[in-house]
Amino acid sequence: MILASVGLLCALSAAFAFQREFREYGGERPLPLPKDARDPAEFVFGRLMYPNSGGGGFFRGGGRDWRQGGRTNWTNDYPAADRHLMIALRRLTSLDVRSVEQPVNLEDDDDVFNWPFLFAGRTTSIDLTDEMITKLREYLDRGGFLICDDMWGRGEHQAVIDLAERLYPDKELAELDNDSLVMHTLFDLNNRYQIIGQWGRGNGFRPLDGVSYDPHWRGVFDEKNRMVMAAWLNSDTGDSWEWADDPSYPEHYSALGFRIVINHIAYAMTH
Repeated sequence: MILASVGLLCALSAAFAFQREFREYGGERPLPLPKDARDPAEFVFGRLMYPNSGGGGFFRGGGRDWRQGGRTNWTNDYPAADRHLMIALRRLTSLDVRSVEQPVNLEDDDDVFNWPFLFAGRTTSIDLTDEMITKLREYLDRGGFLICDDMWGRGEHQAVIDLAERLYPDKELAELDNDSLVMHTLFDLNNRYQIIGQWGRGNGFRPLDGVSYDPHWRGVFDEKNRMVMAAWLNSDTGDSWEWADDPSYPEHYSALGFRIVINHIAYAMTH
């Protein structure tokens, strides 16, 4: 399946010739820029930049301009999570992967259409404008793919539920069970479990409400039964990549976190 995705990406490479250049913002855990950061590649991990309802977001310094990065919600786990994931992709697949992520702003004309895969971290209060929703829906309809991660409890889930309803009013976030294709594109993931972040390994979950105990993997499917959007509820998958280099962080969280996202990437690139 991964080899098939490489072929697909090669065929599409000409379409991505006018991508914006790499750009970097302040984030939660900065890392030195790899020497090959600006080398072209067939797969680039897009990180969605987005505004939050209520201003700044989860981090200190609420009210910051999300367009400038800093400690706003979209920069949660960025850029360390993204770059550790790129290392894993290079080791575990045959994809030609760029070593750094690409922050993608839906306000930047048609730039989003150059990046076939988008990840949005800590989407607890994501609040896209109507214009952004229209463009994101077109992006998904044209073959793009979106993942939302790191939402805990009913209050935080609601933002991504609302996002899915605005994008596809006649669809819903459906539960992905063990028969779901995305759980078997590369790794067989029948035995999944909640992924805990660096912040709460002693608690086992974010103590928000009873709903926070159980992890869920959900997706929105279009008219052709292609999954176009995924939501990972009650797991901190981004942390499992970010802290994979920390010996004190449990390896079994990173092991599952890498496998889940690699399966989703393989699915997105071949469907």
